[in-house]
Amino acid sequence: MRQGMLHVRRTSSETLVAKRLRTQVAIVGAGPAGLLLGQLLHREGIDAIVLERRTPEYVLGRIRAGVLEQGTVRVLEHAGVAGRLHREGSIHRGIEIGIDGRRRRIDFEALVGGSVVVYGQTEVTRDLMDARAACGARSIYEVEDVRLHDIAGRTPRVSYRQHGEACEIECDFIAGCDGYHGVSRRSIPPEALQVYERIYPFGWLGVLADVPPAWEELIYASSPRGFALASMRSATRVRCYVQCSLEDRVEQWSDERFWDEFKRRIGEDVAARMSVGPSIEKSIAPLRSFVAEPMRYGKLFLAGDAAHIVPPTGAKGLNLAASDVWYLYEALREFYVEGSDRGLDGYSARALRRVWSAVRFSWWMTTQLHRFSDEAFNERIRAAELEYLFGSRAAQCALAENYIGLPL
Repeated sequence: MRQGMLHVRRTSSETLVAKRLRTQVAIVGAGPAGLLLGQLLHREGIDAIVLERRTPEYVLGRIRAGVLEQGTVRVLEHAGVAGRLHREGSIHRGIEIGIDGRRRRIDFEALVGGSVVVYGQTEVTRDLMDARAACGARSIYEVEDVRLHDIAGRTPRVSYRQHGEACEIECDFIAGCDGYHGVSRRSIPPEALQVYERIYPFGWLGVLADVPPAWEELIYASSPRGFALASMRSATRVRCYVQCSLEDRVEQWSDERFWDEFKRRIGEDVAARMSVGPSIEKSIAPLRSFVAEPMRYGKLFLAGDAAHIVPPTGAKGLNLAASDVWYLYEALREFYVEGSDRGLDGYSARALRRVWSAVRFSWWMTTQLHRFSDEAFNERIRAAELEYLFGSRAAQCALAENYIGLPL
């Protein structure tokens, strides 16, 4: 990175004094997608600056899921940040699917020879932050008024303000890793994007609590009362969910009410042996499927939630971000090392093939395990589909193959 002298840019109404920075890739967003891309590029000798509007403490305070596909683990290994993951992560070789109190284990190892790792997204972010700080790569937090300029031209730039000072980054490319509400996708002309969206008529109420899990693997439970998910973050911390109305508010759900409802849905045997405790975090998340195509506009490349959202049922959000980042890293490495545009030109199509596979799987898991309405026909179809899953090895193989992650 090269930092230049202060320069003056004149607008129609004022004189703006800005600090000019120069980098090869400007990364907007310091979540796991942006930090992972920055770390991969740094190890390849490609300079990148990461911008983030929040503080590091705020970023680390976000509570997110943490089921990592095999491919995601390999990407983190390539980035040199998988040491603590391998020491502290929990390998899961299957999940349980419950229907009205009956459960069937989907054995990933026996069915497709694979597994996943449970390791919180917060911990992935922490590892990436620590690695970036250790290598001296530049991350700039608490920035405001971020704007992208000339993204369809020859000289892309990112302007922002930090602590009242106006700054600008000149770069070769911009990576938009700033999430669904970020500035990156909104900087693309609406007519240049095709948007696909499905809004689900319910949300997930999630509770984080410091109690030991009464289950060894994740349990996805479907009952007449609605969906529930039993998951964990460690041997002493659980993350549990119940399907709820979009009209519900967190304040309506006391800890006592949540645990009572969770036990009713998860199954009598699990409920009988589980411990409960006060929540340390409680939130309601609406469910949606969202894809914006293409994932490239000029010199701007979208990755992660900036381009797509999936319901959490299939555990694909973080994993899709990792695959986007891997494809973009390979394309940028090919450009800088080999002088070829081929990877950059093919990035969007390559990423979207995997995105739509994950969107389909997440949609399938969501529709099969949640109650959408009391319409008798729909409920009978859903019950027949789950019975087929329980009785068909081929159906179980398809679920296992998608859950552990299709090849990158």
